[in-house]
Amino acid sequence: MSENLPQSNFELEGAEAISGSSVENPSKAPPTHSPVRKGAMYFILVTVALDMFAVGVIIPVLPKLIGSFVANDAYRTAQMIGIFGTAWAVMQFFFSPILGSLSDRVGRRPVVLASNIGLGLDYILMALAPTLSWLFVGRIISGITSSSIPTGFAYISDVTPPEKRAASFGMLSASFGLGFILGPAVGGYLGGISPRLPFWVAAALSLANACYGFFVLPESLKKENRSRFQWKKANPIGSLILLKRHKELLGLAAVLLLSYTAQQVFGTVYVLYADYRYHWSSMTVGFSLMVVGLFSVLMGGGVVRPFVKRFGERVALLFGLTFGVLGFFMFGYSSGGLLFWLGIPIMNLWTLAGPAAQGMMTHHVSPAEQGQLQGAVSSMRGIAGLIGPSLYTAVFAFGIRPVINIPGAPFYVASALVFLAFLLGNAVTRGRVRKSA
Repeated sequence: MSENLPQSNFELEGAEAISGSSVENPSKAPPTHSPVRKGAMYFILVTVALDMFAVGVIIPVLPKLIGSFVANDAYRTAQMIGIFGTAWAVMQFFFSPILGSLSDRVGRRPVVLASNIGLGLDYILMALAPTLSWLFVGRIISGITSSSIPTGFAYISDVTPPEKRAASFGMLSASFGLGFILGPAVGGYLGGISPRLPFWVAAALSLANACYGFFVLPESLKKENRSRFQWKKANPIGSLILLKRHKELLGLAAVLLLSYTAQQVFGTVYVLYADYRYHWSSMTVGFSLMVVGLFSVLMGGGVVRPFVKRFGERVALLFGLTFGVLGFFMFGYSSGGLLFWLGIPIMNLWTLAGPAAQGMMTHHVSPAEQGQLQGAVSSMRGIAGLIGPSLYTAVFAFGIRPVINIPGAPFYVASALVFLAFLLGNAVTRGRVRKSA
């Protein structure tokens, strides 16, 4: 499709916006990405996969460990889990843009390595935590050190040509999924031995990951493409101002915010919904989550690249959002569980949307601002993390009232949010077709 042509009017316009001047001979213009060796991207994919594995391995045991500090009081445990989750999201919101902007100044490599070391030491702190307060402090530090994910996206932006970034972001999504598939499964097994053992394993993996990166991860950001660190741009509000630069950039950011908020339904009410409506055992719930993760890996690693190459980023965005709407609706409408299982592969076609949106967004900022952009995107994940838990638990509680009896209401809300994202995405990217024609 013409959308993929490297010399389209759209991409020339984006180049002019970045450079401030017209491009007389775009075929001879220097590449905006760093000529890092081909294997560099795979290093960062492994780094993210191991990082997500370390995060996922403690998921099954954190509630049990919190419960041990509050005499296994179910109400207090649930309350503290909510507080821990909110604190983690707040740290992501504030520190993602800081680390992203910092990586624009000092490079991606030192930020990634420092984050991995900090995460490993933090897991040791949580493994040794003698009180609930110490565990809470560890969780806050975890939210800070885990905010290096935008640096991983910025790294890929550095080493990948603009027209191939959506496919590379799809590979990064597959790494996320792989880490979350293996992490909780291993964490559940290790937690049966000791609730603190997964923290030690997560610490060892994070520190080993730092050593791995130290020897094999090259720097991706050229010195001439680095920018001065400024607090007015690094704070969450300042980083979001970057998104106002272009109509499509701001619109796609809103699409991602709606999508991230819809995604929160899984971490908030998925287990409650499956138990209430289908009476699934913990094993069945875990297996269903594993299936969701497997399809996410397959889509991100095997479908995004050829689809974007064949149809372009805009079609991938709208196609993915369409199936996201349908998948969430099937989850909410399924009364017996069968439609729910059929909805999993359909919903996972939604994986096409995120990489496509982020790929298009990178076209509107310079190489020196990729970290700031990804920090702003991660801040929106933090905002979604603050909105989602209270939204979906309230909707679920309302939906299961005898007078209402709509237990699938949270998934209907998620479907509606993705539908709004579709309408917005279609509107803000419509000009992309005209400019590339």
